[in-house]
Amino acid sequence: MGKKGKKEQKKVKGAEKTAAKMDKKISKRSKREEEDLAALIAEFQSLDAKKTTVVETACPPPSSRLNASLSAHPDKDELILFGGEFFNGKKTYLYNDLFFYNIKKNTWVKSDIPNPPPRRCAHQAVVVPQAGGQLWLFGGEFASPDGEQFYHYKDLWVLHLSTNTWEQIKVPGAPSGRSGHRMVLSKRQLLVFGGFHESARDFIYYNDVHAFSLDSFTWSRLSPSGNGPSPRSACQMTSTPDCSGVIIYGGYSKVKAKKDVEKGTIHSDMFLLKRDGKEEQEKWLWSRVSPSGSKPPARSGFSLAVGPTGRALLFGGVCDEEEDETLEGDFYNDLYLYDINKHRWFPAQLKGCKSEKKKRRRGKKGGETGEGSGQGQEEEGAAAQGPVEVIKEIVTEDGTVMTIKEIIPGTQAEEESEEEEEEEGEEGASAILVEPCARSSAMATVKYGKLYLYGGMFEVGDRQFTLNDLYCLDLHKMDQWEVLVEMDPKTQEWLDDWSDSEDDEEGEEEEAKGGDDEEKAKGGDDEEEESEEESDEQDEEDHPPVQPGEALEDFQSRTEQYWVGQARANMGPEVKDTKVQKVGIAMAKVFYEDQQ
Repeated sequence: MGKKGKKEQKKVKGAEKTAAKMDKKISKRSKREEEDLAALIAEFQSLDAKKTTVVETACPPPSSRLNASLSAHPDKDELILFGGEFFNGKKTYLYNDLFFYNIKKNTWVKSDIPNPPPRRCAHQAVVVPQAGGQLWLFGGEFASPDGEQFYHYKDLWVLHLSTNTWEQIKVPGAPSGRSGHRMVLSKRQLLVFGGFHESARDFIYYNDVHAFSLDSFTWSRLSPSGNGPSPRSACQMTSTPDCSGVIIYGGYSKVKAKKDVEKGTIHSDMFLLKRDGKEEQEKWLWSRVSPSGSKPPARSGFSLAVGPTGRALLFGGVCDEEEDETLEGDFYNDLYLYDINKHRWFPAQLKGCKSEKKKRRRGKKGGETGEGSGQGQEEEGAAAQGPVEVIKEIVTEDGTVMTIKEIIPGTQAEEESEEEEEEEGEEGASAILVEPCARSSAMATVKYGKLYLYGGMFEVGDRQFTLNDLYCLDLHKMDQWEVLVEMDPKTQEWLDDWSDSEDDEEGEEEEAKGGDDEEKAKGGDDEEEESEEESDEQDEEDHPPVQPGEALEDFQSRTEQYWVGQARANMGPEVKDTKVQKVGIAMAKVFYEDQQ
């Protein structure tokens, strides 16, 4: 028994050593991946550093994207769009471009401002109406082109709208790097909650709360009492009308189940984080909220905004269903409103535009029912109260069948059923209401009592459709959606492993249009315009050239001081020399490989 016990102990220790070695290898690989991404980010920043003046250019609507930020300008009739991501089936693109949308003119302007934040998505942006207007931005993530590696930011930036200047606020005590978090303005503080961090080794979700003072420019981590939300990302976070606290609803998280299988959880609970006491001695308290009304079905990836009269808005999203090791998502395009003062959910019911002829036709039908007309009207009214699920199928040019599930309010479903009964081509018939297609990860904001919805994505099988359409809904009239920018998702190019060479060439042209700055950072693309190629050549001439037949090690040794200097200029003086040197060496490697 003694010998057997010792053998078992040795086996256990051997397994522990093996696991420790594997963890060490994974940790080293994760660090190398972060260094590679840091080098790529630094290369992009070196390109941005060449911009010395503000250039504003009238342009078409921004390219298709999701997980960007859309904010309402505090002083002007404008919306502000920053960053985001796009995936075409083979490659992931990250953006740090800045657009202004003029509401009255329905026009777009791209603003190139020197020294912008690095490319990112899943960040948070908050508008503050002070000093001519400011756009505060925190966190987010950068992904490798193959979408397998991630770098999470913990930087804080402010865009001074009056002077068109970016400024990075470098102060200690910031939250750890993360994306999918939420940030809102509450009195004179920016409150940050939740989010997640993912690497090749592991992932972690957060439920911590941090506050940034707009007066003292300092970070502090709050320690609320009570039972708060579990760790999560992509929740709804809304400041109460009196700025005494914030509401947290829903969100998403995942854990590793048996055999390292990841299992996702969609949250549908709600919490109130309330402040108490004066600013110097304020305390925070978590409490559970049980809202009344018609609660939204469980979902993730919904868009959120704050409407008039203390109402939070929730649009769309997706509910993933796991069956037999397959993942299918039901996408939504419904709109829910939450009355923060009354703690009540209710679905948005659009009134639509009804013609006089249709009203008369409905009255005639009611008269023909005779004694049963009252009962029929009651049945119609009951049917109109609840939303109706409609499934539509669209066949794309390549033969893909897109099945889109849409939730249509009861009044609209009734109108559509009546319209089907009317003869085709009959004058005076009421038109079907226009509405955004079902989607998730769209950008939403409210300006002058109108909800604006931009972009997002939906999936059909393994294919992803990324949007760049823009819709508007008057929250006072609640009549119908207005299309400001239209897009046909069937026309979007999608690249996969089965694409032939001709499709690849066409896809590269589209990639060059949508991500020209990224191609510049990697040496350019053959499909770009001549002016962009000349710009690429000038950028490359600024770096030490690779000599004919020169090995990578020799190139790194010869140009090490130059690349370390580039890394130091982009990373700042506070970063340790060892890390700067590693990033510099990685930058040299990236440049060398691009020249081969």
